[in-house]
Amino acid sequence: MEQLTAIIIGCQENQPRCQKLLYERYYGYAFKIVFRYIYRYEKSADIVNDGFVKLFSHFERFSYEDSEDLERMLMGWIRKIMVNTAIDELRRKNMIPEIGGIPDYVWEEADMGESAEQKLYYKELIILVKELPPSYQVAFNMYVIDGFSHQEIADKLRISIGASKSNLAKARAHLKKKLNNDTQEFDICSS
Repeated sequence: MEQLTAIIIGCQENQPRCQKLLYERYYGYAFKIVFRYIYRYEKSADIVNDGFVKLFSHFERFSYEDSEDLERMLMGWIRKIMVNTAIDELRRKNMIPEIGGIPDYVWEEADMGESAEQKLYYKELIILVKELPPSYQVAFNMYVIDGFSHQEIADKLRISIGASKSNLAKARAHLKKKLNNDTQEFDICSS
């Protein structure tokens, strides 16, 4: 924790060495957050870099009291900035869905603390969520994965709370149906 505290203090003082250490340490984490919204590797990488520029230019806003929860607080702040940066990009593109397959090299981005099983579940979830219509994808990502309230989703996307709830319900229904179909196919194959 002392090392992270020193890195944070250095970032607050705009020290390039500390910024580089923080960037390298949390790039994989940030990339996976952005990739849930933007499914093109190159575009996601650009948005992550834009997010880090915002993060470093406003680092003085990051405050913490309890060093025991420091990393959790920092990761939450990084997540918020990355989600907002990705949503800004979707808004600029009028929520046009990203198309195409997900290349295998995307999963190679390192995320400290992630087991092989977690990586597999994450990959499967992202593939299923990618199949949802764009408005359902965003609602599901923001509410279920990133923990935003319906009010926050409505405010960020400039939609009604009812539309946020409806999009989430439809996303869950689609995912449930897809998961049930996949389970049935597996049962047929194992007979």
